[in-house]
Parts: sequence; structure tokens; C-alpha cells
Amino acid sequence: MNKKVGLWLDRNKAVIVSIANNIEARRIITSDMEHYVLYSTVVPGDGSPENLRDRRFWNHLGEYYDKIIAHIRDAAEIQIFGPEGAKYELQKHLENEGLAGRIVSVEEAEKLTDHQIATKVQNRFPTRSRFDLSGGKNTSSATGGEQYPPVDG
Repeated sequence: MNKKVGLWLDRNKAVIVSIANNIEARRIITSDMEHYVLYSTVVPGDGSPENLRDRRFWNHLGEYYDKIIAHIRDAAEIQIFGPEGAKYELQKHLENEGLAGRIVSVEEAEKLTDHQIATKVQNRFPTRSRFDLSGGKNTSSATGGEQYPPVDG
């Protein structure tokens, strides 16, 4: 299987679009970071509150990236895009997992709708239309169909 994956992410949400055998699948993974950081507690005697909060934040964020990697690990090609530094943090995690060679692009992208994300991935990894009966071969026309002369009338 030649699975290709494109994903938009920030530190709160990842939208993963997978394409395999001309079938597209979407998955959304959330980090619950706002909730986690907002309600984190500090136990007296565990060190400074700031250091403990930072360590919990980065540990939780690492778990979020691990969930994402679990869903894209089997991809032959990976496209990563999104705002902020989350895309670079995920890229680093992928490098640590030995998957850096599968990354085909890391791009800046602002907040997008799920449909816009899917369109961006489809543009990067075009699939053959289910109506294309040519078997993936390039034909003489741009649409993949036969050319007919114009009808005078």
C-alpha cells in the first residue's frame, strides 16, 4: 500500500488526511492542552511550580505528538502544515522515530477548515478519479476522455 498523509496541526488539534488506494480518510486528534494546562495542579515539595508546570506541559504535548505519529507511521509520504511551531515540533518527533525521510514538505498555513485541509492534501497527492477508466494512463485529453470534433450546426 502506498499511503500518503497530509496533516494540519497546531498544539490543540491535528487534522489528518490519509490517501491510500485512491480512498481518502480523515481523522481529528485533539490535545486537550487548554484544559490540561488550565487545570494542572502543583503538589508542594515537587519543585518550583513553573518548572513542574512546564514539564507537565511538554510531557502532555509529547503524548499528543505520539498519538499523531501512531496514525501516520505507515505513510510513505507525509505533508505537514499549520501555524506556529507545532509543525516543527512534530517534525522533530518524526526525526527521532526515524521517519524523517518520509516528510515531503513542512509548510506554513493559517487556520483552515477541514475541507480546505483535505483540498490542500488532495492537491499535493492527486488521486485518480473513480470515473477515470483509463487505468491511470495519460490520454490525449486533459480530462482523460476521448476527443470528438466539434459539431457544426
